[in-house]
Amino acid sequence: MQKLIATDLGISALPLDQQQELINGLGEVALKAATAAILEQVPEGKRDEFAALAAGGDAGAMQKFLDAEVPEHEALAKQAVAAEIDRFKSSRTA
Repeated sequence: MQKLIATDLGISALPLDQQQELINGLGEVALKAATAAILEQVPEGKRDEFAALAAGGDAGAMQKFLDAEVPEHEALAKQAVAAEIDRFKSSRTA
């Protein structure tokens, strides 16, 4: 799997440990971007509830909350992740 991701990201010529480091870093950045994109759409009065659910770690409760409050949350997350991947690829060719 790492080989496929590294090839897609254009980092397959790097040593494996560097590939893993870059992939892990990109994953963290993409997760933060997805979370931020969704949080922007959470109604102002519901942000404390969102934060409490995020801290609580109950994936089912978070899913239910997001389905009700931000129905397009999955599309927002996908768009944010895709944008981070594109940004990463662009930075590698710049």
